[in-house]
Amino acid sequence: MSYYNIQNIPLTDLAKQFGTPLYVYDADKIIEKIAILRDSFKNVNLKIKYACKANTNLSILKLMRKHGVEIDVVSPEELRLAMMAGYEGSQITFTPSGVSFDEIELAAELGTRINLDNLDVLEKFGKQYGNTKGALIRLKPHVFGGGNEKIMTAHPESKFGISIHQKDEILEIVNKYDMKIIGLHQHTGSDVKNADAFTQAATAILDIASNFKDLEIIDLGGGFKVPYKEGDSVTDMAEVGEVLSNAFLEFCKNYGRELQLWFEPGKFLVSEAGTFLATANVVKTDPIKTFVGINSGLNHLGRPMMYGAYHDIFNASNQDTSEQQEYRVVGYICETDTFSWTPEGKQGERLMNKVSAGDIIAIKNAGAYCFSMASQYNSRLLPAEVLVIDGEAKLIRKRDTFDDIVRNLVSVDI
Repeated sequence: MSYYNIQNIPLTDLAKQFGTPLYVYDADKIIEKIAILRDSFKNVNLKIKYACKANTNLSILKLMRKHGVEIDVVSPEELRLAMMAGYEGSQITFTPSGVSFDEIELAAELGTRINLDNLDVLEKFGKQYGNTKGALIRLKPHVFGGGNEKIMTAHPESKFGISIHQKDEILEIVNKYDMKIIGLHQHTGSDVKNADAFTQAATAILDIASNFKDLEIIDLGGGFKVPYKEGDSVTDMAEVGEVLSNAFLEFCKNYGRELQLWFEPGKFLVSEAGTFLATANVVKTDPIKTFVGINSGLNHLGRPMMYGAYHDIFNASNQDTSEQQEYRVVGYICETDTFSWTPEGKQGERLMNKVSAGDIIAIKNAGAYCFSMASQYNSRLLPAEVLVIDGEAKLIRKRDTFDDIVRNLVSVDI
């Protein structure tokens, strides 16, 4: 995917054909990332489980399935979407957090693999199913890893998983109901840069694993860091692959049989594939700043406002670098919805080729946790989505209409 084109289709042509705001995804980039992950763990029995909360568009799910990637879901609705995409229950992992037990029961009835992440649910599952249904246990390894505190999920105060310090309570419940625990799972967080956090978490999980006799799976989650700007640090996949593969193979040797090694990448597979296109409504010159106001806001792409996330932004309509200026890129929502946050997580500006009203403004790394977190805030319409595959742009989600805003409203006499 080049800067101004996706598979040789100019971004401005896509904006003209489908309108803005618009999410565009490059299938080639997703396929490339799948291959990188597989190559990094080529010496083990690897299974990739796409964490679909990153992007649940049905066509993205079908693309994953076509390329042999299974799926991880966190809600009954994601589970239904996975089945619509053609996944069978055995290819789906359900990894909920703090849900009611009826969601666990539904997943069990559909034959999915289930991650149990608290002692109460572990007890209920054991009491109801005994050893008739296998399950995984999500452990909290007490490891700090991830880009910031909002996306760290394995530290001592995290809500996710059962603490490794509760090993005795876990084993008591498992033995009480003769439960069949087929896997152990952990997820360190998102944007983990190097092998250290993964190694610490894997060590903690593997130290406990020998206590379970029916294991088939060690699931180390995801969280591989992707680049957001030129020269950005990323996870060294070769290093992570070598270190974790060696530790895993050594465990399998001591355990007495080969297990599957699972990962659940979301952002790693789809983030770089996505570009968000919007139109510059106004260029507002102020004594202190020059603002570019676009026809979108935090309702469509909330990561900068929610996480202080950096996204590369450029003027797709103007490739002339001879006249550049710093602009603060902002949205049309009645909030402070700045897109141009700095790498330090503060509101800032971006040096861009000269912007005029009507230009197409492109925001990169928009494939993960962007549309999937979008809303109709301010009663604005959700944007369309397009997948570029085999050199052809295909509409994969229609733009909202006002009918979608009012569809579920019930008018009563007041």
